[in-house]
Amino acid sequence: MGPFEVHAKPSLQAAVALLTAAGLPWSDLTESHLEHFRFSGPPDAPTGLVGLEIYGRDALLRSLAVAPGARSGGLGSTLLDEAERYAFQKGVRSLYLLTTTAQGFFLQRGYRPSPRETCPAAIRSSSEFAGLCPASSAFLMKTLT
Repeated sequence: MGPFEVHAKPSLQAAVALLTAAGLPWSDLTESHLEHFRFSGPPDAPTGLVGLEIYGRDALLRSLAVAPGARSGGLGSTLLDEAERYAFQKGVRSLYLLTTTAQGFFLQRGYRPSPRETCPAAIRSSSEFAGLCPASSAFLMKTLT
């Protein structure tokens, strides 16, 4: 997994602080969302965070964030690998995401652009898809194997 230790379920306060610093949406985040979140770094001030919203065999990858001072060192890739492993263990086979700034990062890791019209209804009805992310966001997907 690399030099980073990844932990389950960050605190809501710590998750919101990192997401705010990264300019990512968090207003819909609740304690129950955090069951499927992973983080690295100190529990009260994580340096990286990734979350999933699981809908059966489909999941929305949301909130992959790395603190500015910790970027370009592999933490984002480590967190993404962990999220994909965790999702697969939970029975997820298709992972979807929206991004305005990290499309290149995800394309390099096997995600592909997907037409929004093909998005599963459960993902389409998520807060992130339905309104938190702008319509200009890239919509990507990856099949997990």
